[in-house]
Amino acid sequence: MRYIVIIVVKFLMMSKKVLIYVAGPTAVGKTTYSIKLAKELNTEIISCDSRQCYKEMQIGTAVPSQDELNEVPHHFIQHKSIFESYGAGDFEREALVLLQELFKTKDNVIMVGGSGLYAKALMEGLNQFPLVNETAKNTVATVHNQNGIEGLQQLLFEKDPEYFKKVDLNNSRRLIRALEICETSGEPYSSFLNQPKEKRPFKSKTILLHLPRPVLYDRINSRVDEMIKMGLREEAEKLYSSKDLKSLQTVGYKEWFRFFDRKISLEEVIEEIKKNTRRYAKRQMTWFNHLSYSDLTK
Repeated sequence: MRYIVIIVVKFLMMSKKVLIYVAGPTAVGKTTYSIKLAKELNTEIISCDSRQCYKEMQIGTAVPSQDELNEVPHHFIQHKSIFESYGAGDFEREALVLLQELFKTKDNVIMVGGSGLYAKALMEGLNQFPLVNETAKNTVATVHNQNGIEGLQQLLFEKDPEYFKKVDLNNSRRLIRALEICETSGEPYSSFLNQPKEKRPFKSKTILLHLPRPVLYDRINSRVDEMIKMGLREEAEKLYSSKDLKSLQTVGYKEWFRFFDRKISLEEVIEEIKKNTRRYAKRQMTWFNHLSYSDLTK
């Protein structure tokens, strides 16, 4: 890791206004690495974690400790409530304003977090979609209710065969989203993808942290055990009455909600959290697999 930090520092001496994204799956060590790098560069850290932004969720989201937060200024950590609507677009707008201020005195700013969509929103901008209307929502919901995911798949094939070839056909959420856009606009969902975006007034560089999968999975299991000791059950219990909120459909909490509903045992809760966290890490690695350390030389 030390060697990577040295490479980054030397590279950045030749560049101005750079957002450095420290990426990687959960439990890979992003927090420790980003703090070390920020201190090397005398700069601050922006969190792009889609759950650490909520003040009611601390243990289960592995929010940096107070000692870690004191080492380097952090932004977008526990600054929202689970009862507020907050997404990648909101993060993009707020972070752009913050970056404008930070870059007045800093040549480099660190961004860290495993939420790839949030990171992409800030570095590149998001695709712009029309606001979905209620008629479209009802139309798609009717298809889903009457014909299940197969009905969604068939309708998407008819409405947007290009996106049909690319999307995970077993992901009903993505199918519904695409079809709602199709129904609202009368245009294929794919026509809104990869549109030209406004150029950022800064460069973006990515550092992707890796660990061998067995090592990463061991770290995940150990982290879950530590979360249990820290009081994850009690934290989830306080949030149980709000369990249907979108923000709480999160690994580490939804398993406890099932336990409180008497659907699984205590032993199953812990194993489910570990298993689902490993699955989440695998999805993150798939998202990041197009990145490499060669990004540092581009």
